Amino acid sequence: MLYKVEGDIFLSKAQAIAHAVGLDDPMDKGLSLALRNKYPDMKKDFHRWCYQHNTRPGEAWIWNGPNNVRIVNLITHEGMDGRYHHPCKATLSNVIQSLNGLVKLIATEKLNSIALPKLATGVGDLDWDVVWPVIEERLGDLAIPVYIYAVYIPGRPAEEPGV
Repeated sequence: MLYKVEGDIFLSKAQAIAHAVGLDDPMDKGLSLALRNKYPDMKKDFHRWCYQHNTRPGEAWIWNGPNNVRIVNLITHEGMDGRYHHPCKATLSNVIQSLNGLVKLIATEKLNSIALPKLATGVGDLDWDVVWPVIEERLGDLAIPVYIYAVYIPGRPAEEPGV
């Protein structure tokens, strides 16, 4: 069940928040930066996991933090741009594969709800009108609420049906 909502994803009551990242991502922009600032261990653990598991774009990894915080890192970007030390842009293929990985994580972790931003459309530079149909196709039939934060409103909780 997909729900487009407006509000602050940090105030979501969903069991997990997912966001787009790149391999060895410095997490220094957008939602990744906010998550890194709030949960600095997540970035360290993500880099360790990438290194230990020979991680590839298109994978998904869940970080379990303090107080039952769960953050799903969807690897939608290729490696790093050597000149600027930032992740390369996201690809639609990687978004599709990472959403497939998210579906598997939802099942194995028995998640009962998840919140996502407008995935890979900020730093990832993909067009929302292209990404949204992919999200509908990959996540639309899930039996859990999936909250898509289509509009970010700082400090305002979104109306999240089903939670």
